[in-house]
Amino acid sequence: MVKELATVCVTGASGFIGSWLVMRLLERGYTVRATVRDPGNQKKVKHLLQLPKADTNLTLCRADLTEEGSFDEAVKGCHAVFHMATPMDFESEDPENEVIKPTVKGVLDIVKACVKAKTVKKLIYTSSAGTVNVREHQLPVYDESNWSDMDFIYSKKMTAWMYFVSKTLAEKAAWQAAKENNIEFISIIPTLVVGPFITPTFPPSLITALSPLTGNEAHYSIIKQCQYVHLDDLCESHIFLYEHPTAQGRYICSSHDATIHDVVKLIREKWPEYDVPTEFKGIEKDLPVISFSSQKLMDIGFTFKYNLEDMFKGAIETCREKGLLPDSTTLQENDQHKEFLFCVTDNHHNGHEKNLLHHFIKTDAIVKETRGVTKSLTTA
Repeated sequence: MVKELATVCVTGASGFIGSWLVMRLLERGYTVRATVRDPGNQKKVKHLLQLPKADTNLTLCRADLTEEGSFDEAVKGCHAVFHMATPMDFESEDPENEVIKPTVKGVLDIVKACVKAKTVKKLIYTSSAGTVNVREHQLPVYDESNWSDMDFIYSKKMTAWMYFVSKTLAEKAAWQAAKENNIEFISIIPTLVVGPFITPTFPPSLITALSPLTGNEAHYSIIKQCQYVHLDDLCESHIFLYEHPTAQGRYICSSHDATIHDVVKLIREKWPEYDVPTEFKGIEKDLPVISFSSQKLMDIGFTFKYNLEDMFKGAIETCREKGLLPDSTTLQENDQHKEFLFCVTDNHHNGHEKNLLHHFIKTDAIVKETRGVTKSLTTA
């Protein structure tokens, strides 16, 4: 441990990755200052307050990426900052001002807060695979030296394009600002994060990972040739790099490479109760695997614990437990089934066009009632 019972700050702490990291830090005995936009919103922070040791080692701090200086108080006196907060609105009608600029401004504000604090020894930034491999022609293997092609992204404006742009520009800006201010900066580049979770809502990355199961066609292209990491492995890598005395630079964190066909095969074999497609329009059958190399991370001693099945098992089981997925989408003869409207919302970003894909799924799951109306399972 770098500093026993050190105080650390986690931004975006109520999110999919942030909340799991907070849980792991508390387990290790760290004192955590967790930034959220509204500490008083019990629906969004209850899962944090219920964590073991939260009553003694966790403080919720209000902070917002759009408000300059709002992270100063949370960062003050901290030994390290884990910056995870980022806008995730893939359907924004003004992505430049609602997603891209706040992301870049937010990371620069975090650097300023670290400089003011004078106690921060490391700033660990959660980047994205979208900063590495979004380009016209794919490479067989990617490493930390690769960056996404901004011109290509802006010309195509594919699903989640504003997220790729925001994370790339933010990371580059953070590197420059950290260098100018002598802040020790580490960037962690996770691929698609899958696994169990403690947040109450459907995590954005699982919308993509489970798209063959939900029928969310707009996300098929993202996992055509994809790379994956278990949520717990990712959070453990954050703590590992914080505690490692010589860690520096960018680190890819990815344990498995798979095509969409590999994922579908896994789901069909392990969860046959779900009716998943076997063919995908515009996606060929024989696809080469594209790899993200985590060799740099492993070379300094990090070990991945989970395989692809572990990732999807954790994700699917948690979604079921929280009522975010039906127990089955396969019709069985002579069974009584109820009808679910499984809404999958997506924005293809051609102008501001939004496509709402409706899928009627026969399932024996319990129909939830909200305000007297059958509640749709919304995954995007």
